[in-house]
Formats: sequence, C-alpha cells, structure tokens
Amino acid sequence: MPETELPPHPESPVEREVRAFDYVPPEPPTEPHEDGRSRLWRAFSRPTRGQVVVAVLVALVGFAGVTQVRTNQGDDTYAGLREQDLIDILNGLAGTTQRSESEIQRLEATRDELQSDTSARKAALEQARQQAQVLSILAGTVPVRGPGVTITINEVSGHVRVAPFIDMVQALRTAGAEAMQINHEVRVIAQTSFEDGTGGLLVDGRLLEPPFTVDVIGNPDALVAALRFPDGPQDEFAQDDGAELTFKEVTSVDVETTRDAAEADEAQAQQ
Repeated sequence: MPETELPPHPESPVEREVRAFDYVPPEPPTEPHEDGRSRLWRAFSRPTRGQVVVAVLVALVGFAGVTQVRTNQGDDTYAGLREQDLIDILNGLAGTTQRSESEIQRLEATRDELQSDTSARKAALEQARQQAQVLSILAGTVPVRGPGVTITINEVSGHVRVAPFIDMVQALRTAGAEAMQINHEVRVIAQTSFEDGTGGLLVDGRLLEPPFTVDVIGNPDALVAALRFPDGPQDEFAQDDGAELTFKEVTSVDVETTRDAAEADEAQAQQ
C-alpha cells in the first residue's frame, strides 16, 4: 500500500518566531583595510563632482568674507574720530593741496622763464651769426655769390691810371657794393691799396695787367647808375685815360677770391 504524503503541518506562531531568531544573514564581502590617510589621498586625487562643487562654494564664501572684513576696516578708519579731528584732517588736506598748487605755479613760471631765455638766446645767436657773416664778407674771408655787375676796362689809346680806378671803386662802394674782386686775383676790401705800376696797377702789392675785369655784387640798378652818372667812372676813363669801360648786369656773380683771416686782421690793425 503506497504511502500517502501528509500535508505539511501548519507552522505555529511560536515556531515562526523561533525560526526568526535562528536566521543568520550572510556576511558582506570583505574589502581590504584602508586607513584614514589613504582615504584622504584618494579624495584629493579623484574628487567627485559633489566635492568639487563644495570646494568652489567654500572658496567663494571665504573670498567674500575677507573682502567684507577689509571693507569694514577701511570704512572704520575715521569712524572713531571726533568732529574736531575730522576738521583738522580736512584743513591739513586743504593746506597740502594749496602748497601743491603753489609749487605747480612756481614750476610753470620757471618753465616759461627758461623758454623765454632760450628764445632770447636763440635770437641773440642768430643775430650774432648774421653779423659774423656780414663781417666775413666785408673782410673778404669767405666767397660770395649774388646779383650784380661785371665790369671790363680796356686800354684804347692810353694807360689806365690809379686815380680813376680808385674813383670807380669808391663810387661802387657808395652805391652799395657788398663784395668786389679784380681780375679774379685780388679781393677788394676796405684796406685794399692801389698804386701805379709798370705795365698795370699794383693792388695790395700784386701787379694786375689790363684788360681789367671787376666783379661786383650788389643791387645791379644802383651799381649801373654809379658807373654811368655824368663825369662818373665811365666818362672819366674815356676822357682822361683813353680807356673804355663796359659793364653787364648779371643775376649771379661769383666772387671766389678770399683773403686770409690773419692777413685781414693785420690790414685792419694797420688801418
């Protein structure tokens, strides 16, 4: 006769409670032991997004706090001072400002004075330079170029004497001649000497032979008038010496002969 399986015996409440106390939960998997330093290093080396956000917020809060402290300190600089102390401070600042403005005005006045002195010195130097140039031309130590006339004197029926020649030179000087040379050899200045010589004229001791060429720088109209006036140089050479004086107005005359500076000084001293 086959065995008949009996239905399971219903579990009483007491049995269920006893079985609950007998249950032992499974142990979680064990991990290697990790100390606090290792956990701290792992947090710094591999921070999570939450840690990064927290660090940024902490930094912002710290910066705001430091700024607020500094602002409060700056605002409290004069907070504890009395009214009279504040007035004294303001008066001191006003005095400092006034002294600064006075110093600025003094420096500006000094600058203007220096600029004025510089302008005056420049004007004086320019005037001295121009005067030196004029004196150099009169002394014959520098070559000159300018408008003027070129004069030629040819002996026709007689010999050129020194007297008409000196009269001509004087007439040209009176007409405003600035520079003069004869035969491209001798520069004529105030101390130039003229003498009759054998076969010509002795000018500053140098024998010059005809025909004579005189280059003169000055106002061409005035120089021509000085040569052509009645009984002037042109008539005098023709009537007294049997010579012919001709001239030509030119826009540019080169007076290239010069005198040595020492020679000019010696001639001036003799004069």
